Amino acid sequence: MESAGEVMLMMLADARLPTGAHTQSAGLEPALNAGMPVTAIPAYIRARLHSVTEVEAATAVVARAECLSGAADLDARLRSVDRAFRVRTISPALRETSALLGRGYARLLRSLWPDSPIVAALHEFRAPCRPVALGAAAALTGLGAGQLVRLIGYDDAQTIAAAALKLSAMDPLDATRWVLEAAPAIEALADRVADCTERSQIPAWGAPQVEQWAQIHAIAPMRLFRA
Repeated sequence: MESAGEVMLMMLADARLPTGAHTQSAGLEPALNAGMPVTAIPAYIRARLHSVTEVEAATAVVARAECLSGAADLDARLRSVDRAFRVRTISPALRETSALLGRGYARLLRSLWPDSPIVAALHEFRAPCRPVALGAAAALTGLGAGQLVRLIGYDDAQTIAAAALKLSAMDPLDATRWVLEAAPAIEALADRVADCTERSQIPAWGAPQVEQWAQIHAIAPMRLFRA
């Protein structure tokens, strides 16, 4: 199980995984369109790790704990975790994006573990949010809570860095450096939320500017990324 978890950790961090993650810029496209300079991207990464990404990571950790609890009413418990995430995510555009990605991950899990009770519980509701689906993936493969948080933090930073290369003329080595420089913030994120086990422990941090940009981007007539 541990080796499966390590492989799953690498697989989930791979942008080539068929979950739809390649359509996302983690909000960078609308941020740049709104006038944020490329030089501010490292600060943007850190700001997300302290706000929307923290909410997502904590939700995933709680979902993982529920999946490992052995509760008979797991589908209801995961629904409750999903609702906890949605009420903490004010932007309808961000909630829609999370549900879109969640469906992709849930489809992947159904394909890989069709007989799992965890997958069956996840399938009970049509569009689980991304962190709930990732929490289920972690439980299925033996990923620890800290590994799961680091995965989500890394994925957010790498999504932004990869999108920057498509949205702005820049040196790819700069984007790589941004992700590496985000490592201490990702570790701090793991320290803050890896021990969460209850829905009440999920933080409710807001990011009004990110949310506003997401709403504007959702109705933009021309865009490279979905969000």
